[in-house]
Amino acid sequence: MTRRFMPMTALLVFLTVSAAAQPAASPVLQAMKAELDRSMEKLKTQPVPPYFLGYEIIETHGFNVAAEFGKIVGSGESRHRQLDIDLRVGDYNLDNTREIRGGYPQMGFETYQSVAIPIDNDPDAIRAVLWHSTDDRYKRAVEQLTKVKTNVQVKVAQEDQSADFSREEPQRYTEPLVDIQVDRHAWEEKLRRYTAAFARYTDIYQATAFLQASAESRWYVNSEGTVIETSQPAFHLFVTAGTKADDGMELPLYESYFGFTEKDLPDDATVLKDVDKMINNLEALRVAPMADPYTGPAILSGRAAGVFFHEIFGHRVEGQRQKNADDAQTFKKKINELVLSKDFSVYFDPTERRRANTDLAGYYLYDNQGVKARRVGVVENGILKTFLMSRTPIEGVPQSNGHGRGQPGLKPVARQSNLIVEVAPSAVHPDLKKLLIAEIEKQNLPYGLYFDDIQGGFTFTGRTIPNAFNVMPLMVYRIYRDGHEELVRGVDLIGTPLTTFSKIVAADNKVAVFNGICGAESGAVPVSASSPGIFVSQIESQKKSKSQDRIPVLPAPFEGGK
Repeated sequence: MTRRFMPMTALLVFLTVSAAAQPAASPVLQAMKAELDRSMEKLKTQPVPPYFLGYEIIETHGFNVAAEFGKIVGSGESRHRQLDIDLRVGDYNLDNTREIRGGYPQMGFETYQSVAIPIDNDPDAIRAVLWHSTDDRYKRAVEQLTKVKTNVQVKVAQEDQSADFSREEPQRYTEPLVDIQVDRHAWEEKLRRYTAAFARYTDIYQATAFLQASAESRWYVNSEGTVIETSQPAFHLFVTAGTKADDGMELPLYESYFGFTEKDLPDDATVLKDVDKMINNLEALRVAPMADPYTGPAILSGRAAGVFFHEIFGHRVEGQRQKNADDAQTFKKKINELVLSKDFSVYFDPTERRRANTDLAGYYLYDNQGVKARRVGVVENGILKTFLMSRTPIEGVPQSNGHGRGQPGLKPVARQSNLIVEVAPSAVHPDLKKLLIAEIEKQNLPYGLYFDDIQGGFTFTGRTIPNAFNVMPLMVYRIYRDGHEELVRGVDLIGTPLTTFSKIVAADNKVAVFNGICGAESGAVPVSASSPGIFVSQIESQKKSKSQDRIPVLPAPFEGGK
C-alpha cells in the first residue's frame, strides 16, 4: 500500500465551548437520532439483528480561488453533505467487518459508500435518506457476515484473537455550528499579485496560488448513546511553482500557510517575500548539479525530520496494521523494547492546537467513530509503549485512543494526528553541522547531506513488497569538510525503518512543523509532524526519477525578464 504525505489543501479548527454551556442539538442531529432509534427498534426483530449502528453526516461549506501567472483560473463556492453508516451484525467479538483472509492482499480502500444528504434542514428529507441507506447497508452486512463465518472455518486460526470492535463509553458533546464568509474578489486580487512575479521568467513553466477556505460541520450518533456535534472552520493558502532542468528533471517548489481564521494567514508582504525566495531557488535548482547515490551522515531540518518520522515510524504504529495478516507488523512484538535512542520520545496529540508558533492541522476533539481524542505517548525515552488505536482492538490494546479517522465514504481506521518528537536536553546540539563534519571525516567521505525542505513521502508496510520508505526532498545541500555548502538536485531519501531508526543520534533546538494531508486506507486526513532538526549517522539516497521530455522547443509567447 502506498501512503503519501502531501502538502495540505485544507485545514481544520475547533471552536470549543464548555460542557456546561452546550447548545441545543441541531435539526440534523435530532433527525439522525430519531431514525437511528427507529431503525434499531425495527431491525431487532430480524433473524440477524444489528448489534451496532452509527451515523455520521459531514457538511462542507467551502470557497476556492485559484490563479496562475497573475490570472484567475477558478473562483467558486460550494456546499454539500455526505452520510456514512457503520452497521454491524454479529457481536463485538466477530462481526461483518472482519477481514476475509486468503487470495490477494487487500490493496484498495474499504468504502462505506457515502451518500449525499439534503443540505436543507428538513427532518423528513434527511430521515428518508437515512432509512433507505440503512436498509441497504443492513442487507449487505448480513450477507458479509456469512462470508466472514465461512472464512473463519476454512482458514487457519488468526494470530491475533482480539475482538472485531471495542466497547467504548458513550460521549455527548455539542458546540455551536459556525460558518464562514470569504470576500472572493479581494482574494482574487491577492492571488493575482502572488503569481504575477513568476510570469517574468520564461523558464518557470508552472506557477499557481490558491485559497481553500471551508467550514466543516460534523454530526455523529450511534446506538451506544454517543451524540456529537462539532463545527470547524479552516483557511489554507498554497503557492506552487516549477521549472525543468535541461536534462528533463521536473523541479517543483511549494509554500503553504494555514490558520484557524482568515486573520491567521500571512500578510501580502510575507507571501511576496516567499515568492521571491521561490523564484531564486528555482533558478538555482535548474542549474544545480545532479546528486549521485549516497550513503553517509546527514542532517534533516525540523520540517524534513517531521516527515521522516511520519513515514518511517508513524504508519507502522497504526493499530490495525498489527492485526492485518498482510502487513509486515514491524513493531508488533516490540512493546516495552527500545526502538529509538533513549533520548527521543514520540507522542501523538490531536488535542494540541499550536506548536512552534504554527497551527497544527491534525487537531480535533472527537474522531470519526465518536471517541474522544487524547494524547498518546507511543515512544517514551526510546521505549515503545503502545499503538495508535481506532475501535479495532489488537492483542494487548483492547480500547480506542481516539485515532479512528477517515475521509467521507471510507471506513475509519487508526491514523496519525499531530506527531510530536521530543528530545532530552542531553541529546540537543545547537550546531548539528559540526557533528556532520566530524562524522564525514570519521567515515572518510568528501561530504555529507543537509535536507532543508521537503515535498512529502510515501512508505510500504506490506509483506509482499520491500518494507521501505521514500522521502522526497526539495532543497538538498552537500556540506563539505571545510564547511561550504552546495545545492544539488535529484535526491530521494530512502531506506528501511529499523535500520534507519537506529542511526538517529542527536537533534538541535529548532522545532518546526510540517502540515499535510496523509493518504492511506481510509483516505485523506489532515495531519502534522513536529520535530527539531536531527542528525543521522547514516542514511541512503538514490537518484530521483526524471522525465525524458526536453524543455519547451517553442519560445514563450511573452518576453521574460529577470
